[in-house]
Amino acid sequence: MNLPNKLTIFRIILVPIMVIIPFLGLDERVAGIPISWIIIDIIFIIASITDKLDGYLARKNNQITVFGKFLDPLADKILVLSAMIMLVEMSKLPAWIPIIVLAREFMVSGYRLVAVEKGGTVISASKWGKLKTVTQMIAIILAFLDLNSFGDCFTGVLQGGDLILNLVVTIMMIIQVIATIFSGYDYMKGAKKLMKD
Repeated sequence: MNLPNKLTIFRIILVPIMVIIPFLGLDERVAGIPISWIIIDIIFIIASITDKLDGYLARKNNQITVFGKFLDPLADKILVLSAMIMLVEMSKLPAWIPIIVLAREFMVSGYRLVAVEKGGTVISASKWGKLKTVTQMIAIILAFLDLNSFGDCFTGVLQGGDLILNLVVTIMMIIQVIATIFSGYDYMKGAKKLMKD
């Protein structure tokens, strides 16, 4: 097994570790932020770095494999959706955001299956897909450090750094939702052509 595939598997292994952290009873705080949230955030950042690194290494060293093509996007989905569901459980994110992301992922995965079966080519990530990925990662990383919930910046209660952080998280989450919808639409345009017969 090559290094890019090992990094992909490592990313999947990090997800259950990330999910277990809240159950360890780490009540200490750093700058008001629960240390468990900081640890989860660090794990998420490491996993996100492996996401970029495995793709880069696979292309650079010509180590692209069928296993990697299958597992890499799956590992990304598991990581992002696990983090979002954790944020919902922490009351930091409304459920409709991961629901939209999950719906898009199901549609895109379904399209890819049909494309492979019909011998079609899967369209590459559009500018919307790239924007979705970047804003998703930034929003999730910052959300774990935000002591407030999605949209609290509009209540008029927050001030100073709390207001700025929450505003950035809220805006990034909204941008990633819009990018998720439009990137999903791009895939569905390809699916419409593929399913005409």
